[in-house]
Amino acid sequence: MVLDPSDLYDLDAELTPEERAVRESVARFVDTRLLPIIAECFDAGRFPSELVGELAGLGLLGSTLPQEFGGGGLGPVAYGLVCQELERGDSGLRSFVSVQSSLCMYPIHAYGSEEQKRRWLPPMARGEVIGCFGLTEAHAGSDPASMRTQARRDGGDWLIRGAKTWITNGSIAQLAVVWARTGAGVSGFLVPTDARGFARTPIPRKMSLRASDTAALYLDDVRVPDSARLPGAQGLKAPLGCLTQARYGIAWGAIGAAVACHREAIAYTRERVLFGRPVAATQSVQLRLADMARRITLAQLMALRLGRLKESGRMQPTQVSLAKWNNVRTALDIARECRDLLGAAGITTDHAAIRHALNLESVITYEGTETVHQLVVGRELTGISAF
Repeated sequence: MVLDPSDLYDLDAELTPEERAVRESVARFVDTRLLPIIAECFDAGRFPSELVGELAGLGLLGSTLPQEFGGGGLGPVAYGLVCQELERGDSGLRSFVSVQSSLCMYPIHAYGSEEQKRRWLPPMARGEVIGCFGLTEAHAGSDPASMRTQARRDGGDWLIRGAKTWITNGSIAQLAVVWARTGAGVSGFLVPTDARGFARTPIPRKMSLRASDTAALYLDDVRVPDSARLPGAQGLKAPLGCLTQARYGIAWGAIGAAVACHREAIAYTRERVLFGRPVAATQSVQLRLADMARRITLAQLMALRLGRLKESGRMQPTQVSLAKWNNVRTALDIARECRDLLGAAGITTDHAAIRHALNLESVITYEGTETVHQLVVGRELTGISAF
């Protein structure tokens, strides 16, 4: 039996036929539609918006939501495999799908009114309405409780004032899920981006996630009706619950980036001849490739176990933190090492390693920095918060 270099423990056998079918469908899309253009998009700093309709056609926007709202009704592991294959292509496209699905459509479904669900979710599933998630502020990244954005009542409406930054999809979104302080704590609001007083500017000079749209949002007494408030979102628990959903997808997605770099390094070192023999014929290179395979396998096992826990309703936020921390760190270290194995060729976007390495510098920071997730696990172990 010849083992799959990207699946040394035959985890494919642990998947259901539906899960394998979903993975193969997304893999074909990545191979045929994304990979041929992603280097150019990264170089140009351009989000491949021409793929949004195809993503929607594959049912990847809100894929875990019920079909009555336009979702695909996928289970947690199938969704994880979607994220893995998308990030094998590029973290930017996986980020787009994560934000649309986990940070925008999920809170509308989890905390929204029936009217909000029926108004927004079907067009979002079709890719006709793009969403962004307005939580992070310049002084409130790892500490969202210190947010300064305020929402105050004005008759039957709300006036929202504040600024958000590092917002994925911010420049292209038609709808922003904005979190703001009210007299009762923190609430979520569905804010059309064409509302009077709403402005956004793209964040320039990014060296990471260049194929992703990132912007700052400004709200100058933006008026929305009370019907725009998410009625079930009370306090910080609501946005943090959204982040748990997104972090779950990231734990899977990072594996795809690691696999892409590992495959590329294996192929390159087999073909690259140095001192009369392939680079892959040296013990030092085989040791490095073998160690990468070990780390990828451990990340795969962790992600699959996490998915089955989520499937059974037993997944805990600390478990998500551990997986996000481990799997993104694994992917970033592997991407850097693969870049080194490619030598000088590894610094151009003709190869994937440098692009993935640069992207993962953001992935290890957003949705909770590595340090934050370490402290979440530390708090679980000791019962003492060090935040």
